[in-house]
Amino acid sequence: MAEHKRENFSSKLGIIMATAGSALGLGNIYRFPCEAGANGGGAFLIVYLVVALLIGTPLMISEFVIGRRSKSNPVGAFRRLAGKKTVWPAVGFLGVLCAFLILAFYTTVAGWTLGYLGKSVAGHFSGQNLEQIQSQFVSFTNHPWLPIVCQLLFLILTAFVVARGVKDGIERYSKILMPLLLVIMVVLCVKSLTLNGAADGLKFFFNPDFSKLNGRVLIGALGQSFFSLSIGMGALITYGSYISKDDNMTTSAVSVVLADTFVAVLAGVIIFPAAFTFGIQPEAGASLAFTTLPMVFQQMTGGYFFCLIFFLLLVIATLTSTISLLEVIVAAMTEELKITRTKAAVIGSLVTAVIGVFATLSFREGSALHISGRTVFDLLDHITASYFMPIGGLLIVLFVGWRMKRADLLDEMTNGGRLKVGVNKVIAFIIRYIAPVAIAVIFVSQLVG
Repeated sequence: MAEHKRENFSSKLGIIMATAGSALGLGNIYRFPCEAGANGGGAFLIVYLVVALLIGTPLMISEFVIGRRSKSNPVGAFRRLAGKKTVWPAVGFLGVLCAFLILAFYTTVAGWTLGYLGKSVAGHFSGQNLEQIQSQFVSFTNHPWLPIVCQLLFLILTAFVVARGVKDGIERYSKILMPLLLVIMVVLCVKSLTLNGAADGLKFFFNPDFSKLNGRVLIGALGQSFFSLSIGMGALITYGSYISKDDNMTTSAVSVVLADTFVAVLAGVIIFPAAFTFGIQPEAGASLAFTTLPMVFQQMTGGYFFCLIFFLLLVIATLTSTISLLEVIVAAMTEELKITRTKAAVIGSLVTAVIGVFATLSFREGSALHISGRTVFDLLDHITASYFMPIGGLLIVLFVGWRMKRADLLDEMTNGGRLKVGVNKVIAFIIRYIAPVAIAVIFVSQLVG
């Protein structure tokens, strides 16, 4: 297959850091603890790890295979592998559209993290009780221009990194941001372990309550791994296209899954000791990050410092995700429209900003920006999470498992026969038979849930 010249990641570390950055986001910081808290603590953790390794890894490898085999963006990838006169290129377009819509509403929350980092620097939470901090959140989201300015600044920062390219932009900054994220999380973990409720919190998180295990917990673990690993939004196909033919995709995918799980566990170590010390509910979601935890930090020794580094953590986690989402759009524009990366980053950011601003404005009290009873933000979240991602993921594994030749799949997974076939045959079996069923279960559960 003829290949056009394009950038590759320069090292396996670069692959892992960039792809892990795509997977790691706000969902790891508070969604995973929420799911664990509601589904048996340590029991959910065990189920999630098994599901992420046995299902999440094959899904990730499927997208890597499509990307590396085609050396193209999601739209071009399916066109190269399946032909122009088939419906498969539409799957790639769905991935790009999904990334665009997710980025549009995700930058709303990204702007919040940037705004709250500024608030923490200015010491706006010092001496505030929960009611006062909740009032600050309402005032911030209802401000006539501040959330939008923060959102646009975050988009500019994202576009700057992506415009620099794969090696000098995405890989370079991922190698800086990801270690910094881990250092910050370790610092917060150490602080949480000094709290009075640390022992009870850790016991709840790591001591499995298997009595709570049921079908709903399994579906929750499947859904968490699916969305946490960025399946079905074009990011992994795009990053896969930058993986060298000499790099082992299987070990890279396993490393990313383990890194993703490790960060989620660190988030639990941060959240649960605080929850048991101050009597908060870890199921609080976004309000946990923007109202409850700032209040908790004020009751700690060194609260100003720990509040500051917590919001720095949120900014970094969010940035690594927005970079991967914008890269999906930029890769498609540069290769399909034949324009420069810088121009694609600017245009992609501007178009995203138009939709994103409406998502931000829809949070204002009394806003008329509601569709079918949902805010623009909630509607975009619902469409992508409940429909686009599961459908895209299902079509991807069907393509790799049934449309691609098994010999071509194993050729990619074994680097042309240079790697052992054994475990890759097992993964190929999961891709062909088990993964489609698992994704179908997630999709149906979303519809009836």
